[in-house]
This record gives sequence, C-alpha cells and structure tokens, in this order.
Amino acid sequence: MKCINKKTRILAAAFCMFLLFTACGEEVTIEHPYDVYESPRAYGLNTTVSGNESEQSFFSRDLCVAGTEDVLSDSVTASLSEAAGLFDIQENNLKFGKNIYGRIYPASTTKILTAYVAMKHGDLSKTATVTEQELQLEEGSSTCGLSVGDTFSLEELLYGLMLCSGNDAANVIADLVAGSTDAFAKLMNQEALALGATNSHFVNPHGLHSEEHYTTVYDMYLIFQAALKEEKFVSIISAQSHMTSFSRSTGETASMNWENTNKYLNGEVETPEGIQVIGGKTGTTNDAGYCLVLYSKNSRDVPHISIVYKSDSRENLYHEMSELLMESAK
Repeated sequence: MKCINKKTRILAAAFCMFLLFTACGEEVTIEHPYDVYESPRAYGLNTTVSGNESEQSFFSRDLCVAGTEDVLSDSVTASLSEAAGLFDIQENNLKFGKNIYGRIYPASTTKILTAYVAMKHGDLSKTATVTEQELQLEEGSSTCGLSVGDTFSLEELLYGLMLCSGNDAANVIADLVAGSTDAFAKLMNQEALALGATNSHFVNPHGLHSEEHYTTVYDMYLIFQAALKEEKFVSIISAQSHMTSFSRSTGETASMNWENTNKYLNGEVETPEGIQVIGGKTGTTNDAGYCLVLYSKNSRDVPHISIVYKSDSRENLYHEMSELLMESAK
C-alpha cells in the first residue's frame, strides 16, 4: 500500500488553511488556487524553498500511511497470530497487514520504546547502582542477572535490556533516566505520542502485563522505526552476545555474558535465503502470547520492519515471521 502522494498532501493542507480563514468570516481570494507550491506559501504554511519549488514538511512524509483494511498474502499464514505487519521502510509501503490497529499487549517488545526513551533522555556513560526495590519482579520474570550493589553504565544496561530481555535492567534504567518508574512511563507516553503512536499506553518499562499497558502493530512500527535511526540502538539489537563489565558492591570489577534471545541471531531458527536479519526484540507473557519485532534487509538491500503479535506458540511465531521475511524478498 503506497503512502499518500506528496503533492496531494500539500494541496490538502492548502485547502484546510482556506477553510480556516473563511470560517473566521474573512473573505479570501486565492489567485492561483491549484498551484500546490504557491498556495501554501501564500497562506502562511511552513515551507522551505528549494530552487523554484517550495516544499512543505509533513509528519508522515517518511512513514507508511496504511488503511484500516487487512492487506494479506497467499504466502503468509494469517491464522498463526492475532496481528502482524510487514513494512517496506525504503518505499514506505505496507506489504502485509493483519489487524494492525487492534489493541495488543506488547510484552517485552515494550523495551524498544524503553531503549529509545533512555537514549533520548539519558547519558549512556552515566552509572547506576542496583537497588533491592528494582529487583522486585514477578516470579518467572526474565532478568539479566543484576544483583543489589552492582554498578552499571546506562549503555551496558541497554545491552541487558535488549539482548536477554532483562526486566531488572528495565527498572534500573527507568530510575536512572527519570527517577522512578512512574516518571519514566510518562516519558514513554510522551515520546510515543510525539511519534504518532496514539493508540498506545504504557505503564512500565519492561512490558509485564497490565490492562493499561498496550499498543498496536502500527504504533510499534512507528516506535521501532524511530529507534532504528539511533546507530547505538541498531548496534545493540544486532549483537549476538555481549560481555558486560561492571562493578560489584565490593568495588571489584566483574563481567557477565549476555546472549540474544532472538532465535534468528542465536542460530536456533534458520533465516530465509537472501534475508539478513539485523535485529529486533522478542516478547512473551501469558496475555500477550509470543511476540517478535524485526529489522531486516532483503537481497536488494531494501530494509523492512516485520512484526508478529500474539502467536499461540514460539514455533508458530517464527514460522509466520519467516513467511513475512520471504514476502519481503519479493
């Protein structure tokens, strides 16, 4: 599905300005009503001039603008998950879409936004010492092995967050960047809205279940695409493993090796031929099912974002994701 044509959007913006002025009771005469370059500039739209043309900057100019109808393919088994999407982020096309605006629990794919907010509002070199409260997590939570008194830099914590999906790292990051989980959640919602993710709401940095913590496939596409613009983010999610260095409470230097939970990167699932999986984020809870968000490139070096939410098993999750990856090769 193609995004809206640029000239069409400019004309639409000019028409809206016309309605705004006439609604206020002032008579407006447009000398060149069908000139999509002259009219916006004449009526106060924010334009930049390049050569003989004026170009309006639109929020959606670098995004895929998708409709509400599903965009399916005979090559992708749609019954394996509740929602999924395949986005060509070079041409801004939706190549596959199933329930992309439906409300979904994101589980640990939440950590994509957590990392984005931390990089935007935090200092990667700043350190934090782990507290007992930050390690109070639900039984069975995924962690990266932090202990009370350990001291890590924000950069190292991000590896623990994204590679082995550490909920403990998420709590420490929230406190380090914003002072508390609640304050960090406010930043998350603020940044999500700024990215256009208006059908999402977040209450924690790790994605453990809450009725008030949800997103959509399309919103996660918006969030993930923004995060991918950060080189450090891409470097982290593409690492198969990371040997972290930190300080114990005794002052001695210690290390741990963190492995990526992404089965394409750790070799547990074969990547379809001609596809390079660069990285992404997994997520699993009882309510969210099995989830995966991926960044990949096909043999023509065209980048794609693929998302599968609420699959009923890990096997089906990767089966559908592999079908989406093969679809991206077309």
